Amino acid sequence: MTRPTIVAANWKLNGDLALVSNMSKALSEIELADNVKVIICPSMMHIGVLTTVQNDNFAVGAQNASEQVKGAFTGETSVEMLKEFGVEYVILGHSERRSIYHETSHLVAKKVATALKAGITPILCIGESEDERASNQTETVLASQLQPVIDEVGIEAFSNIVVAYEPVWAIGTGKTASPEMAQETHAFIRSFLSELNADVAQQVALLYGGSVNATNSEELFAQADIDGGLIGGASLKVDEFKIICSKAKG
Repeated sequence: MTRPTIVAANWKLNGDLALVSNMSKALSEIELADNVKVIICPSMMHIGVLTTVQNDNFAVGAQNASEQVKGAFTGETSVEMLKEFGVEYVILGHSERRSIYHETSHLVAKKVATALKAGITPILCIGESEDERASNQTETVLASQLQPVIDEVGIEAFSNIVVAYEPVWAIGTGKTASPEMAQETHAFIRSFLSELNADVAQQVALLYGGSVNATNSEELFAQADIDGGLIGGASLKVDEFKIICSKAKG
């Protein structure tokens, strides 16, 4: 099967109403290659506005969601709330959620299960720190982040999960893994999943996230096991993000 190429924008704690409007207009003007999906994940505050100006060239995603469906959980956002606004994807387990807010892989796994049950596609983030890569622990770390999700939802559920590999040392630093290094790691992820179900492993879209920009995106996306990118800083620059989307080949 042919996997889609996905370009997902993670605006993090950035963006305003002007960016929502300008990005929607810009994306409506580009011609995407067949089988390319663009996803915009703004702040929670801007999701409702973004869905009102959404066009056929992009879907709307969220940057996080609670593992709880409802109840006395002040400050949380449920997947059912997101669905009411037409959200189709949700980023879960981003390195900033893990490191700053101390979300464990087991909590992330519960969030993935909750999103799947609601019919929202999780973008599951995994990745190692610079020290972990330097000590050759990359594969061990990635396996330890994937396994709790597999234990929670089963390998077959990965047919409906997008996995984003984001080396923590390359996020917002200007550093990026070489295309060859990124491909090697993505190949490991697919191999790890393949040990449990080869067919499912071939269906999973694997994204690279880590200082992807208009200059390096085409070569990264051309790698055999890289099916697009999770774009941070460059997704806040309308003209640059348009270039990245236009370079994605389905």
